[in-house]
Amino acid sequence: MKLFVGLDVSLAKTAVCLVSEHGQIFKESETESEPETLARWLEDLDGHVAAIGLGAGPLSQWLHRGLVEAGLETVLMETRQVKGALKAMPIKTDRRDAEGIARLLHLGWFRPVHCKSVSAQETRAVLGARKAIQQNMIALEMSLRGLLRNFGLKVGAISRGKFEARIRELAEGNLMLEIATAPILRARASLRQELAGLEKQVRQLAQDDPVCCRLMTMPGIGAVVALTFRAAVDDPTRFRSSKRIGPWVGLTPSRNQSGERDVSGGITKAGDFNLRRALCQAATVMMNRGRSTWLRTWGAQLAQQRGRKVAMVALARRIAVILHRIWVDGTTFQSKAAQMVV
Repeated sequence: MKLFVGLDVSLAKTAVCLVSEHGQIFKESETESEPETLARWLEDLDGHVAAIGLGAGPLSQWLHRGLVEAGLETVLMETRQVKGALKAMPIKTDRRDAEGIARLLHLGWFRPVHCKSVSAQETRAVLGARKAIQQNMIALEMSLRGLLRNFGLKVGAISRGKFEARIRELAEGNLMLEIATAPILRARASLRQELAGLEKQVRQLAQDDPVCCRLMTMPGIGAVVALTFRAAVDDPTRFRSSKRIGPWVGLTPSRNQSGERDVSGGITKAGDFNLRRALCQAATVMMNRGRSTWLRTWGAQLAQQRGRKVAMVALARRIAVILHRIWVDGTTFQSKAAQMVV
C-alpha cells in the first residue's frame, strides 16, 4: 500500500499524517524535528512511503536534505499555495495541517520548491548577517536623531564618517545628553567596524567566484547583488527559459480574471524578497547613476512612456533575465549592443 506523508514542522516537534493511496488516513503521530528520528520512524511503517511533503520554512531545507540522504522521496511545497489550501479548514492545529499537506501531496495539487545547496545557504547566511548588522546600525542612528530632536537639536543630512562627530558636537555641554549618547555611539562604532569586515568578506567572496565576476560586468551589479542572485537561483538549469526568472522572483503583473472582469494589478511579489529588492536597487542605480548603455537607454525610454516606477520594475525584471543568460551562456555584459558574446 502506497502512503503519502505530510509533515507540519515546528522547532521541537513535527506532526506527521499518513494518507493511503485511497485517500484514507492511515496513521497520525508526532515526533522530534530531527531527520534521523523521522527517517527511523518512517522506515518502521508497514506500507510503502510514496512521497513525503513539507512546507518550505526555516527548518524545511535541513530536514529535506536529511530525508533525501536517507533514501526517502521528499518534496518541498510552495508556502503560499499550502497556506491558501489550509485556510479552508475551520479549525487549525498542527495535526490538521499535517493532514492537509498529506492530502495535497496525494492529489498532486502543489508546486514543488527547489531545495538550495549547502553553499547557497551559507552565502545567504553571510548576506543575512551583513543585512542584520546594517539594519541595527541604521536603527541606532535613527534613535540618536530622535533623542536629540526632542531638545531641538537637528543632525541634518551628514555622511556616515562625520555622524559621530556631529552627535558629540550637538550633545557637548549637556551632561545628561552626553551620558545618553555615549553608549549608543560606542555600539554604533562596533557595528560599523563589524559591517566593514563583512563588506570586505562579501567582496572577496564575489571576486573569488567566476560566475559573480561575470555578473558584475553589468553596470549597477555589485558584489552584494551578484551573490544574492547566485545564492537565490542556485541552479540556473532548473529554469527552462531565462524569461521564467521574472515571474519566479515576483516582478510580473498580477491578474484577476473572472467572467467579464479582467484586472491587471501590481507585481505579484512572489518568490525571494531579498532578490527582488536587490534587483530593484540595481535598476535604480542603473537609471540614476549608471554609465550609458543600451539597457539604460531602454529603461529611460520606458520611463518617458510609462513613468519611472513602472520602468524601474521592468528594468529589474530585464536585469534578472540577462543575468541568468550570462550565467548559463558563460558570457559577459556588452554595453554597446543588445547582444552578449563569449
